[in-house]
Amino acid sequence: MEQHSSSRVGEASLRVGKCISAVQLQPSLTCPRTEGNVPLSPIDTVLCSYPSQGIRGCGDLIPPGACNLLNSSTIYANNEVDLSEVDIYGFDYDYTLALYSNALNALIYNTARNFLIEHFKYPEGIRKYDYLPNFAVRGLHYDIQKGLLMKIDAFHYIQPGTVYRGLSPVPDEHVLELFGGTYHIPLQQDSGFYGKGPKVKQFMDIFSIPEMTLLAVANDFFITNDIEYDPVHLFKDVSEAIGMVHLKGYMYKWIMQDLDKFILRGEETEAVLHRLVSHGKKLFLITNSPFSFVDKGMTHMVGKDWRDFFDVVIVQADKPHFFTDCIKPFRRLDGNGDLRWEKIKSLDKGQIYKQGNLFDFLRLTGWRGSKVLYFGDHLYSDLADLMLRHGWRTAAIVPELEQETRVVSTSRYSLNLTWLQALTGLMERLQTYRDPESKQILQEWQKEREELRVMTKNMFNPQFGSIFRTCHNPTYFSRRLCRFSDVYMASLSCLLNYDLSYIFYPRRTPLQHEAPLWMDQLCTGCMKTPFLEEMSHIR
Repeated sequence: MEQHSSSRVGEASLRVGKCISAVQLQPSLTCPRTEGNVPLSPIDTVLCSYPSQGIRGCGDLIPPGACNLLNSSTIYANNEVDLSEVDIYGFDYDYTLALYSNALNALIYNTARNFLIEHFKYPEGIRKYDYLPNFAVRGLHYDIQKGLLMKIDAFHYIQPGTVYRGLSPVPDEHVLELFGGTYHIPLQQDSGFYGKGPKVKQFMDIFSIPEMTLLAVANDFFITNDIEYDPVHLFKDVSEAIGMVHLKGYMYKWIMQDLDKFILRGEETEAVLHRLVSHGKKLFLITNSPFSFVDKGMTHMVGKDWRDFFDVVIVQADKPHFFTDCIKPFRRLDGNGDLRWEKIKSLDKGQIYKQGNLFDFLRLTGWRGSKVLYFGDHLYSDLADLMLRHGWRTAAIVPELEQETRVVSTSRYSLNLTWLQALTGLMERLQTYRDPESKQILQEWQKEREELRVMTKNMFNPQFGSIFRTCHNPTYFSRRLCRFSDVYMASLSCLLNYDLSYIFYPRRTPLQHEAPLWMDQLCTGCMKTPFLEEMSHIR
């Protein structure tokens, strides 16, 4: 912290010190001694009110071994789930049973970029932009009319510093101008229940990362070359170009031609299915992918007899409409993959069914309520309706958890976060004083707090930070994750670490009015509200 002209401010600043590098431990800050009858200044009073006669070092506040507690193989619970009560396990296919390598995203991007240039006649200059694998993260929102990619928190507020037009950040003051002096995105403009609003779309699919990147580079090309364009047209054309990659079957063809390159950890999928079946569980598959593609991948991972694991297999289900439509009938595929014409009166093991709807599925199987646990990667298309409308248990596959837990487990992150919490507590206490010295120190701490927040954000992704958290609030993605999934994990293989009678208990986390009673708040001194006697002079 910079030295101030006032010696008192300078001494106080030095006592608090800086932990912003987060590499060395925060020096111990002890309560200053008074000489004679000289009263403590407000800043000294705040420091003396903290545990152990002052603020201990950041490193002292972190329990030994705490950085080793997080494990990417852990299953995290939003809601209590007793596996002994689960008799039926259901699965999506893409990014659930089959995990794909990042090489797939680059191919999707390159092919869609070529479609944009050759089919939609966009400028050839866009071709010079290569795929940027670390630019975007899942869960971002895109303002269709303004051409802005941004991260929004659980309360519909844009996180400052995470708004991009093209490949360049938009200054916070300009963001406020664009949105009428606020960071808030009104509900009527937001992305809606399935992530698709009239003006704002949320990218929730893992496959959407190439789409966000292509939108960013196309915007960047027009802006840097000073070419007038309509962001709405660009959004629709990019969406259609990405859709052509899927509709024309390119993605399926790439994967089927090189299964070893694109499919990861297939042996773990086989182990999960074998374990469940050996314990007498019933399994089913509901996927939007075609049978030929699923058959090729499952044969690669599990073997040619993979269908023996499943009691029901449904392909090209057209989720999320599968969960809400009550009219579209099931059709059976024969051994050649051709559609049969007879009416479906039962869903039989060993058969392959196409389309259909959940209401007929429930009627024909009788699989209802909390005895069913369904795994999927898309919070809207896979999980939302099942949890909210039908009472199934749901499990979200979130591959990003592996990277997230690696970062959170580092000592640097722990030190930054601990000091950020302690600094927040200091600021809450100090702002009750109105003297010039306290105000000056408060400004310094506010600046340091903002620097710490930027540092912790950059440890995940320099542009957008963590997919789970904004500065201090959960992201919009996190809110949906907690709302639509009972449990979540990095991959299906995490299930191998738990007995099938295991009970997942959600951790009780403090509500804001409970925070002062929790140990992590007490040990950092980050009390949520100043003591009432300290606020008595405020009217």
